[in-house]
Amino acid sequence: MASTLIFDIDGIDFSTTACDKAGIDKYLPQSGHMRMLDRVIWFSENGTKCLGERKIRHDEFWVEGHIPGRPLFPGVLMIEAAAQLCSVAHTRLGRTKGFLGFTRCDNVVFRGTVVPGDSFIILTSEIEFNRRRFISQAQGLVNGKLVFEASITGMAI
Repeated sequence: MASTLIFDIDGIDFSTTACDKAGIDKYLPQSGHMRMLDRVIWFSENGTKCLGERKIRHDEFWVEGHIPGRPLFPGVLMIEAAAQLCSVAHTRLGRTKGFLGFTRCDNVVFRGTVVPGDSFIILTSEIEFNRRRFISQAQGLVNGKLVFEASITGMAI
């Protein structure tokens, strides 16, 4: 896994929203506590790269129990947030029909912590695609610092 970003984010306007919660609803069945995306900020021109955001709130279901007194956003939820952004990107392209399930993650590295009040920025970039399966590289940032990365595989279920 690289410790550099999978694509350059310098030219991306973080104040824009390419896909809000209502737009995400068109692509993801997850809802309520299991919705890990607040918005998609940017899609590349060909749609294979995207940047999303999850604002980590103080009232989240995991805060009280995931390290009492020092709540840490669970790594498994970082992976889920990235998998959801990958699913949005692939579903949006219209190349796959039906629900995209998360089938594996590889080369996962946690490089920092994510806590309530943080804005968790997620980058995804398609590595491989066929009509039933995709593989994407994913990374998470907080305050410009790389805190998470993984390779995520999903497939149409």
